[in-house]
Amino acid sequence: MIQLKDVSYVRLGSPDLEQAEQFATACLGLQIAERGKADLYLRSDDRSHTLCYSEGNPKDQTVGFEVDDEASLQNAAATLEALGHGVHAGTAEEADRRKVKAFIGFRDPSGNHIELVVRPERSGRRYFASRDAGITGFSHVGLNSTDPARDERFWTQICNARVSDRIGDIPLMRVNAIHHTIALVRAPQAGIQHINHQVESSDDVLRSYHFLNERRVPIVFGPGRHPTSGARFLYFKGPDGMIFEYSVGVDEIEDEATHRPRQFGFEPTSFCMWGSKPAGMTLPNK
Repeated sequence: MIQLKDVSYVRLGSPDLEQAEQFATACLGLQIAERGKADLYLRSDDRSHTLCYSEGNPKDQTVGFEVDDEASLQNAAATLEALGHGVHAGTAEEADRRKVKAFIGFRDPSGNHIELVVRPERSGRRYFASRDAGITGFSHVGLNSTDPARDERFWTQICNARVSDRIGDIPLMRVNAIHHTIALVRAPQAGIQHINHQVESSDDVLRSYHFLNERRVPIVFGPGRHPTSGARFLYFKGPDGMIFEYSVGVDEIEDEATHRPRQFGFEPTSFCMWGSKPAGMTLPNK
């Protein structure tokens, strides 16, 4: 069993780093940590970075998860290779670009590019937002899945993900106490479905709703409240069509031994108990 500790970073290809920087700082509210030759590193908490835009194809999308140590990384590589997943052992130069001690890369059953990392760097400097969005940290990702049931087995049986709740066939899975770190959303191809940052209060969610509306950033879902995690949320579209989310108040699973995943129907009220409906997702009209 591969023991994931937490989500570490997201890497996104972008043909226009200037546009990506403008959005990430002026709209999303991240802090520039470093500009490389072809990389833009952005902070959202005490980590050295949690989002990196790299010059390239926007279809190049990677999610990094932290594991305990290099022995755990080697065991993970052996496990994945035994199951037929091609594993790339990161070079020292590649690890340096990710600001980690070591990493491996592979693709999950849907083809999502996943990296497992050891010792991601922290920053001795306080995160200081480029705008006051109230961000407290990078929290979770939604991943596209061509077969959610198959991919749920991969993440729960090979990795240590546990299902907190399901909406239809969408599993919301945790790797620590937070209600979910990974959500698998049915889609025809691999990719990152959304990127979540936690904010400090419901006021921050509503302030950003008006702030982003004024700047004509497309709002695609919310403001609303998830009946699964209890979080108040706002989803909006960034460069290259990537969806970002602010949320606050996500539940934690207090008792691992007794928690039983709840099953919600695939209908609008399962996504938002306030009545908001996600744009671009076909749901029954209930």
